[in-house]
Amino acid sequence: MYGVHDGIATITLNRPDRLNAFTATMAREIVISLDAADADDDVRVVLITGAGRAFCAGADLADGAATFDDSEAGQDGMIGGVPRDFGGIAAMRIAASLKPVIAAINGPAVGVGATMTLPADLRIASDAARFGFVFARRGLVPEAASSWFLPRIVGISQAMEWVATGRVFHAAEALSGGLVSKVVDGDGLLAAANEIAAEIAENTSAVSVALSRRMLWSMLGSSTPWDAHRLDSQTISELGKGPDVTEGVDAFLEKRVARFPSYIADYIDLVPSWPDPPADLA
Repeated sequence: MYGVHDGIATITLNRPDRLNAFTATMAREIVISLDAADADDDVRVVLITGAGRAFCAGADLADGAATFDDSEAGQDGMIGGVPRDFGGIAAMRIAASLKPVIAAINGPAVGVGATMTLPADLRIASDAARFGFVFARRGLVPEAASSWFLPRIVGISQAMEWVATGRVFHAAEALSGGLVSKVVDGDGLLAAANEIAAEIAENTSAVSVALSRRMLWSMLGSSTPWDAHRLDSQTISELGKGPDVTEGVDAFLEKRVARFPSYIADYIDLVPSWPDPPADLA
């Protein structure tokens, strides 16, 4: 379910009768929703949450042991000669978003329900949320590119503890382990997420936020800060001549709210695309 209000696009996982269990259709709809958000200049922030009492209880296991048999898959793309995992399809599209993404985790987030949130820029949890990287208890390995994202977010030791045990843990542990940035009372979750989203939407340059998002994520894979210095210098040199900087400085000096005129599409190529699709993606 997708809606836009006051510059905030909200994507709601909407299968409450199944605790929003993840399906191929859900993956495709997340991609479609993010495409719509990126194409809409009025959208400044994307918020992802779940309907009902769960965020996402993991993969829908209605097909039993055949759930993870990909022999009939492939219509959604191939990578390395095999079908892409659906969690990865959703996660990589979140990673590539031009707009910042906030995950408001309102309840259980297990399996892909946890891993799909990792490319979000912020994760805020309800005190009713539960998390679990349960793959080893199902004979699988983590999906949704989480072997890249999770150790970078929480560190390798914490990541391995959660992945190797496969146990489900409370929101307080997710906070202390660095998986989420804030835990709030369940009734206040969406208000807290929307407050952060509004702070971005009302006070910042869309161009600045989009470019900064790409720069911060892409530099996680760089081996030297010189790469960042080079990219910073090139981007600042170009933006420094543009109308958003003029407006930002004038608004500060005049003690008023800035109204930034520039569009993301006009500047996004200043920073290389991220994550850059590999050659074996088909």
